[in-house]
Amino acid sequence: MVLVWLLLGGLIFAKPNVILIMADDLGMEGLGCYGGESYETPHLDALAEGGLRFTHAYSQPLCTPTRIEIMTGKENHRNWQYFGVLRQGEETFGHLMQGLGYKTCIAGKWQLTSYDPPVFPGAEKRRGTGMHPKEAGFDEYCLFHAEHTEDKGSRYANPTYLRNGELVKDEEGKYGEDVSVEFLLDFLKRHREEEMFVYYPMALPHGPFVPTPDSEEWEEPGKRLKGGVEYFPDMVEYMDTLVGRIVEGVEELGLREETLILFYSDNGTPREAMSVFRGERVVGGKNRVMQTGIRVPLIASWPGTVEAGVSGDLVEAADFVPTLVELGGGDVEEDWDGMSFVDVLKGGVGKREWAFFWYDPRPGIGKESFGRSIFALDKEYKLFSDGRFFDVAGEGFREVELEELTEEEVRRKAKLADVIEEMMAGPMSEEAKVEVDAFGEVIRNRP
Repeated sequence: MVLVWLLLGGLIFAKPNVILIMADDLGMEGLGCYGGESYETPHLDALAEGGLRFTHAYSQPLCTPTRIEIMTGKENHRNWQYFGVLRQGEETFGHLMQGLGYKTCIAGKWQLTSYDPPVFPGAEKRRGTGMHPKEAGFDEYCLFHAEHTEDKGSRYANPTYLRNGELVKDEEGKYGEDVSVEFLLDFLKRHREEEMFVYYPMALPHGPFVPTPDSEEWEEPGKRLKGGVEYFPDMVEYMDTLVGRIVEGVEELGLREETLILFYSDNGTPREAMSVFRGERVVGGKNRVMQTGIRVPLIASWPGTVEAGVSGDLVEAADFVPTLVELGGGDVEEDWDGMSFVDVLKGGVGKREWAFFWYDPRPGIGKESFGRSIFALDKEYKLFSDGRFFDVAGEGFREVELEELTEEEVRRKAKLADVIEEMMAGPMSEEAKVEVDAFGEVIRNRP
């Protein structure tokens, strides 16, 4: 690899390879380094111990909202269309990193081309309208659920996946996440002399909750696709094993000190899962706008460059695009909602004082019970557009609704109200300008 050196805030950084790993359904309570006590996560704990662990990282409460935001650097109301769809024509961090000279690769879960099955009411308006992975800025891809929902097959045992245009169906004896990691490691090996950006949106530990290759039941092929939430711990721990496999692979290639590894999650833990976090029982908050639904792990590991420690700086999904572009030597665009956290990686203070959320995963199958939530938060308080106001101070999931406010709380509430007003005054997608039900029928004509 030819090193390119960047002058960032007075410090000289090598232009790194970047591996961005995003878990599918994992709140902070899932990792030992955050105080989780239910699962063994030694590889991620080691990354956190030797790297930078963020205590105030946030995502949207559900997968598509986060996946669209992290890839485009825009809040959801700027480019929202449908659940399971990334609007065609959007510029992703894949395109941007290609433009900066990086070889790009994605493996794992896509689910952004076509989501609704043909029998779902209104599906004909949405099927096949999203971005296909071949158009998303990646030189190579190997992805589960890359096309229509009814063709997706299994993400785990006997997986189906689309690999560089070739559809592999029901590959007997394989485990989907092993296929993804093998693909990524092969890409790293083949392009080791070039600058590389690798995005691994994992399938784990999303349901269905089934055995992994480390589960006893895996030895019986007939049980590999049968299970229940009792396999969730196995899935979290196999997720950790895969992260360890990636780190080991980078080390074997001699690229560890030239590679920034980021670990993040798309939303909180599934609601079926109960975990112990710092001595207390925590029920997963996926789908919900509670702290358990949006407060997620973020770990940055770059030996020799990012110093070990803990950061209390705010980070949200939109921040990854400007961060990656700045690390790659590019210019941060004004129309991105994200704020680069490169300053934090080099030991400084981040730019973000608040995080904004426009959350409405409709329309889409299975979204009949969902509604729209618009809110903003800082490190101490959280305000919804309907006026509900919460104290969320601390490094856990504390969330206490406030009614009789002190003078300081009144001031802080007003500040967050200004954030919501400012963000909603900006551009919005046509779909976000109206509120619809799960079938796409208009409920009301307002944000």
